[in-house]
Amino acid sequence: MRIAVDFDGTIVTHDYPKIGKPIPFAIDVLKRLQSEGHELLLWTFRSGKLLDEAVAYCHENGVDFYAVNKAFPEDDWNENESRKIDADIYIDDKNVGGLPDWGTIYRYIKYGNTEDAIYDNNTVEFQQRKKKSFLERLFGK
Repeated sequence: MRIAVDFDGTIVTHDYPKIGKPIPFAIDVLKRLQSEGHELLLWTFRSGKLLDEAVAYCHENGVDFYAVNKAFPEDDWNENESRKIDADIYIDDKNVGGLPDWGTIYRYIKYGNTEDAIYDNNTVEFQQRKKKSFLERLFGK
């Protein structure tokens, strides 16, 4: 899956033009998604030196993006083209309803529906929840 991720307010707290404080579990989830084969695209308002700082911050924390502010590394954007990049999912704090916590984001990407996933504290792994049959839902078993 191709996942476009914002930086300020999504990976770190808003402190633009400085780098904000880490948002809990953002880097951990991004590293996990990367290890599972997803292509991460950094999609941010930042440019120039400020963009370089954001990319360096992520790299120092173990996250390297497939492309930055473009859909493919070889893209050469100009002002006559759309800046919207091609992705399957966009993670941004400006979403309607705001940014969900990173555990919810991971479960949504992994399972497609956060209500169908549970977090098992004993194994520290996400597991698919067994769907209840009609009778189990009706009688609460």
